[in-house]
Amino acid sequence: MKALVITSLSGPDALSIQDTAEPALKPGQTPVHVAAGGLNFADFMTAQGGYPGTPAPPLIAGREFAGMEESSGRRVMGYMQWGAFAEKVAAYSHMLWPVPEHWTDEQAAAFPVNYFTAYLGYWQAGMTQAPAAGRTHRVLIHAVAGGVGTAAVQIGRILGVEMYGTSSSDEKLRRVTDLGLQHGINYKQRDYEEAVKDLTHGEGVDAVFEMLGGEHTAKSLRCLRDFGRVIQYGTATGKQPQLDVRALYAKSASLQGLWLTYLSQKREIMEPAWTQLSEWIAQRKLTPVIGQVFPLERAVEGYKLLQEGKNYGKVVLKI
Repeated sequence: MKALVITSLSGPDALSIQDTAEPALKPGQTPVHVAAGGLNFADFMTAQGGYPGTPAPPLIAGREFAGMEESSGRRVMGYMQWGAFAEKVAAYSHMLWPVPEHWTDEQAAAFPVNYFTAYLGYWQAGMTQAPAAGRTHRVLIHAVAGGVGTAAVQIGRILGVEMYGTSSSDEKLRRVTDLGLQHGINYKQRDYEEAVKDLTHGEGVDAVFEMLGGEHTAKSLRCLRDFGRVIQYGTATGKQPQLDVRALYAKSASLQGLWLTYLSQKREIMEPAWTQLSEWIAQRKLTPVIGQVFPLERAVEGYKLLQEGKNYGKVVLKI
C-alpha cells in the first residue's frame, strides 16, 4: 500500500510517499480503507521531532482518518497515534465512529481530533454545565481560526459561552465571527492580555484554551477570572510552558493538561463525549470547517501551510 512516511525527524521535507506493507492486525483492531486524513499541528511537530514519544523513523505519519471499515462496509472516522496517512490502517474498534450520512470523507477526517479536543476542553473547564445564576461562562481561545479553534467556537456557541479568540489576521477573525465568535483579537496588532482585560472590564475569563506554550501559558494565567483554568493542550511554539505562580495564587487559578491520546483510551470519558457530539451533529449544529484539501502527493504543502500559520480551519489530505 502507499503511505506518507516520515523518513527522518527533520521537518516536512523529510516526508516521502512510499510503498509499505499493509498493517498487521492486533487484538481489538479492524482494517479500514482510508479515503482522507486530517492534518493537525501535532503532525507537523511529529515530523520535526517535537512531539513527545515519537518512535524512531521511518514511521507512517498521521493520527486522524476517514474511510470504509473492511468487515462491515460502513463509513467510519477514527483516531490513532501514528500511521493514519496510508491507504489502509489497523484501527481499534472503540476508536472508530460512524460518519454522518450528510458528511463527505473530508469532513469526517476533520472531525475526531478537533472536536473531541474542543469538547473535552469545555468539559474540563466545567463549561458543559450551566453557569451559576446571573453569570456567563467566558473562554479565551488561542489560534481561534485553526482546526481546534473553529471547533471550539461552534461548540461554545451551542453552550452559550462568551468567546474571545486570538488570530494573526483580521480576515481570519471575520470568518470565525460568522461561526459565532463574539470578540476577536488580532495579536499582531494588540497584546491579547491587555485586550482581554479591557474587554472584560478587568474581570478576565473563566478558561483559556492554550496550545502555544512558552510565555503564553503565563500570559494566559493572567487573563483568568478568580478560580479560572488554563487548559493546556499543546506547545506549538516548541517552548516549555512558563508559569506565573503569583497569578495562580492571586486568583486561586489552575493549570490543567489535556492530551487526547491519553483521554481517548478512557471509554468512560469518550463515550459520553461522543453521545453529546453526535446529538449536535444530527441537529446540524456542528460542521467541520475545511480550509484546504491536498492530494497525498502534495502533503508537504499542507504541512508547510500549518508551519507558516496560514491555514484557516482544517487542512485535509485526500488519500
